[in-house]
Amino acid sequence: MRLSGWRAKAPGRAGINPKILDTVGSILVALGVDADPHCWVTWGDEIGSRWSVMAPCPAGLAVVNVRSGGPEEGSRAGGRLVRWSKVQIGELSAEAEHGHRLVMFQIEGQPLRGTDENADDVAAFAGLILAGIEGRPLPDLDLGARRRATAFAKPPVNRASKPPTGSATRARATTGRSAVG
Repeated sequence: MRLSGWRAKAPGRAGINPKILDTVGSILVALGVDADPHCWVTWGDEIGSRWSVMAPCPAGLAVVNVRSGGPEEGSRAGGRLVRWSKVQIGELSAEAEHGHRLVMFQIEGQPLRGTDENADDVAAFAGLILAGIEGRPLPDLDLGARRRATAFAKPPVNRASKPPTGSATRARATTGRSAVG
């Protein structure tokens, strides 16, 4: 998901206002990342005021920590670029039971968990990170989202199609009885 998309998911909307997003975007650009990258946002203990952004780029993983203080303090953000050879990751694991899915991944000490709809997001972000670590080009997640959307769409029903052919159909036609029994 892009950074701009996380704003709608923010548990504390005051902590992710346009002024802070501009600040975070300028830090990301300085670290070699797009201003609105595919990223993962982790919310801190103080949900409305502390959060972090992890965004991959060709050189490594940009990590920006944000603290949106009160009216007296103002907001602060600081970032760093972790080279791919130094990025610490855990295993990517997935579970499924009774139609529910769970995907887990750990990066730079932050556990990422996604259930059901969010499982695809965690898996896609993990794929992005693994591609960067392995030196492969970073995949276009926008393209992947469009493919997933079309993959789950129901195919159109073509009622004018030919009847099925095969040995069972020929057997019914020649004997007048069902070949199945």
